[in-house]
Amino acid sequence: MVRHMSEYAFTNYFEKEVLRKRPYLRKEWCTRVCDAPLRVEPQEHNRFRFWGEVPELEGRILRVVTLEDRKTIHNAFPDRRFEK
Repeated sequence: MVRHMSEYAFTNYFEKEVLRKRPYLRKEWCTRVCDAPLRVEPQEHNRFRFWGEVPELEGRILRVVTLEDRKTIHNAFPDRRFEK
């Protein structure tokens, strides 16, 4: 199921901290990873991890962390340790 950008929300932490620390990140990349992940798994504190390849990051894997609704994006960063 493909969601549109408007179906996603972003936490204040993501807006104020993640984008400040990683200004190269784009929200569209995060939503794209959540729409078509390579892998998804639950994380502690009722969160979910999504991994996906982002061509704009030279094919690196982006890890996106959402809240339990899987629609509110909380964190994102290139994951150097991801193994397919």
